[in-house]
Amino acid sequence: MAKTLPSVLFGALLLTSTATAAQAAGGKADAIYFGGDILTMATKDPSYAEAIAVEDGKIAFIGSKIEALKLKGDATRLVDLQGRTLLPGFIDTHGHMVYFGKNMIDADLFGAPDIPELVARMKVQVDKTPDGAWIVGFGYLARKLKEGRHPTVEELDLVSSDRPVMVVDSSGHLGAGNSALFKLLGLSTATPDPGGGNFMRRPGGTELAGPMEETALFAVRAKRPAFTGELADRAVTGAVELWASYGQTTAMECGLGLGDDDIDIVKNAIDKKLLKIDLYVCAKDTVAGTAIDAGRAIAAEYATAATSDDAVARQDLIAAQGTAAPGDTADKLLQARPDLDKRYINRVRLGGVKFWLDGSTDTAWFTAPYTNNPPGKTGSYSGFQQISDEVLDEAFDKFWTSNIQINMHMNGDAAVEQALRAIEKAVAKHGMRDHRPVFVHGTYMRADQIDRAQKYGAIPSYLTSGMISGGAGALFLWGGERGNKVMATHTLEERGMPFTFSHDAPVTPQPWILPLVDAGVNRALPDGTVIGEKERVSPYVALKAVTSYAAFQIKEEMAKGTLEQGKLADFVILAENPLKVDSRTIKDIKVLETIKEGTTVFVRE
Repeated sequence: MAKTLPSVLFGALLLTSTATAAQAAGGKADAIYFGGDILTMATKDPSYAEAIAVEDGKIAFIGSKIEALKLKGDATRLVDLQGRTLLPGFIDTHGHMVYFGKNMIDADLFGAPDIPELVARMKVQVDKTPDGAWIVGFGYLARKLKEGRHPTVEELDLVSSDRPVMVVDSSGHLGAGNSALFKLLGLSTATPDPGGGNFMRRPGGTELAGPMEETALFAVRAKRPAFTGELADRAVTGAVELWASYGQTTAMECGLGLGDDDIDIVKNAIDKKLLKIDLYVCAKDTVAGTAIDAGRAIAAEYATAATSDDAVARQDLIAAQGTAAPGDTADKLLQARPDLDKRYINRVRLGGVKFWLDGSTDTAWFTAPYTNNPPGKTGSYSGFQQISDEVLDEAFDKFWTSNIQINMHMNGDAAVEQALRAIEKAVAKHGMRDHRPVFVHGTYMRADQIDRAQKYGAIPSYLTSGMISGGAGALFLWGGERGNKVMATHTLEERGMPFTFSHDAPVTPQPWILPLVDAGVNRALPDGTVIGEKERVSPYVALKAVTSYAAFQIKEEMAKGTLEQGKLADFVILAENPLKVDSRTIKDIKVLETIKEGTTVFVRE
């Protein structure tokens, strides 16, 4: 028997509601929308309403135009959609709004063809960077550079020999630094590699070459000088404007704590009421993030732990990871705002914690070796583990029964297996809960793993933008057999298992949404290559992944994700209906207006 999705996702057929407008609302509407395709997203198959009325930030009535107009008062705005399409506001299920906001002042390295061009863009950034700040660039992809590698220390020294320079690739998991950066942070030949990452060395030696992978890079990034004052404001307000312009009424920061200043940036946003849309925060937990500082500290800690035998030092540091207490970033947020895990405070809510189980396309952890090795890797390479089972189990003990949802970054099937082991142990120890653990990306899951993930209510948040920005990498590195089975959306839909689509910005250049829908429908790379044609889904199902399923993932399905009476008036107005255009053009549909709780937060001029 086919399994069905949670009934809360479907709701009642709105157009057949017996409630009249007068019964639905106690007063007069602030606004009534009509004259276009009002797509409710509340039913298994597409359903439309003639009109929708808003009162006090919520949907007061949805149904016929005649009934809706009964709520018209002297101050009611009548909005004729003129054939355009209104649907629930889009929900970001895995993005990095704060981190993106900080990156908005950095050099744009997306599309750099080679290292000389990367260096040239970074040189331009020098004059834009205030004294005392690091010179930072983001967005290159080593595999796509002419040289097929990351820049070296010497090449980044051409940008500046006396100021710290750091470049980060588009995944956010790999990067490189110059000699001034390493000197500032006390990194040297004696620096051991942290567990789950490494500082690349020169061939045959111990001297730092410049590139950094995974936890090594995370530790360096965490030491970037703090954003304060105007910069702290801009890190939020600039990103909010951009998220809203893509139709998102709920944003996410899934990894708060990548920088030491992240908590202060969010507290500043709460205190100054800087947010026009909701921000759902997933804190980077101590166990797998910033404060494995016991296990990945860079400077004094590394120097102290280092011995003549790097292997011994490395083991000491890895062992320290298991003793770190979980919950650092989350606990600090709750100390500042004790209710933040239960409600939005000035549009911010602590909804989850984030753990990294493996890396990106080049460092994903598999049970079988890569078909083709990424740059710098030799032999039987299968990626690597970033967190021990013991530490992950500790996190589940802390969070499984709490209001705080566990988000786990995973791309390869070995990482998926580790997540499932942790869930099974938590259920055996604490019982089944409506926890909805999030498989962030969950890119490649074997059929047997899908069975177990569904059993425990796990929700994959698929990085469909990866098909746009780097999908070819999965096909090349992992091989066609695995590459064509990534993001098994059709399989999950047939099984009745919810999933969501995410952009992971700034991993992608923009926090786009409709290109995610397009990618889920067409699964086409820029060159036309199709990844896993059998896993295509319909435009309507793809829209669910950014509306109703997305609301379900973040446990806000009672307030968001569908157009139903009593829910928040979170809307996006599109120039065209994604269900009525050539599916290959969905990505090109314009967002005309974004409305948060009845208030316009973006309008296209």
